[in-house]
Formats: sequence, structure tokens, C-alpha cells
Amino acid sequence: MTKRTVMPIKLLSIMLCSLLLLPAQAAERDQPKLGYTLTALSKPVPAPGFTLEDMDGKKFSLKAYRGKVVLLNFWATWCPPCRREMPSMERLYQNFKDKDFVVLAANQMEDGDQVFTYTAELQVAPTFPILFDKNSDVARAYGVMGLPTTYLIDKKGNMRFRAIGGRDFDHPEVKKQILQLMKE
Repeated sequence: MTKRTVMPIKLLSIMLCSLLLLPAQAAERDQPKLGYTLTALSKPVPAPGFTLEDMDGKKFSLKAYRGKVVLLNFWATWCPPCRREMPSMERLYQNFKDKDFVVLAANQMEDGDQVFTYTAELQVAPTFPILFDKNSDVARAYGVMGLPTTYLIDKKGNMRFRAIGGRDFDHPEVKKQILQLMKE
């Protein structure tokens, strides 16, 4: 191939890839806005304890976060609302990470390669712990019936709020609930 034929082939390849991405981008734009309400549980319920590993094999125990408000999110890379809410969780985490707050994202039944590939696609990769619930044992202990499901756990280790389905965690109403729990 000459230099003249290589350039049009590269251009054609770029155009083809762009055309293939258009339906996915349009589908993302056509999605309804994420909700922002977290449902208060009728009474505080002790959060089941767990220890899970991250991609590097580092162990994280819920007990270690006693004294902090914990946003515990159950998710998977194949779940569209999970994918949509992840950037808002990162913004929330960045906003509160220097306070008594942590985000723990428990991936369901996927391996590190799948999660690594997904997080590389994000404009900003998550900096909060992504943990692996390989057999969904922790999700079962929490009664998770669908993804995403999120719990807000108070400083004493009690589940106080729950959200089933995608959420905009960076919304002022969510921040207000977290700040209230931090004051308790």
C-alpha cells in the first residue's frame, strides 16, 4: 500500500467506528434522568458485616468503617443504570471523602478484567474502593433482588436508607441525607 491509500483507509476506519458508536450514544441520551430519592427504612437495621477484596486482593471490612457514613452500592458492568450512576458516585465521594464518609461498590459476579475494562472507559475512573462479591453472598445477606441496589449505612453500622435502581448520587437531596447522618 502506498501512503496515499493508507490515509483514506485510516479515515474510513475512524468514520466507521464513529458510525457504530452513534446508536449507543443516542441510546444513552434517550435514557430517563436518574432519580435521586433514597427511601428511609422504617427503623434502623444492623448492616450485615462482610469482608471483600478489591482488584489487588486488599481486604475491606465493613466493620473498619464504623464511625463513618457508608454508601454501599451493589452493581455490575453489564447493568445500564449501574454504569450511568457510577460517575455521580465518584463526584459524591470526591465531595465528602475528607469527612466521615466512604463509598464501597460491591461488584457482582464479575472478574477484575471486566471491571478494569469498564472503569477505563469512564471519563474519570472511580477512586473509591471497588470490591468483588464473586458469589453474591454479601448481596444475598442484604436482600438485594436487582441491580443496582444501594444502602446508606450510618456511623453505628445501621442501614438507614435504600435505593433500588439508578440514582444521581451527586444530587443535593442525597447530599443532604448524608450530611444529616454525619451529624448524628
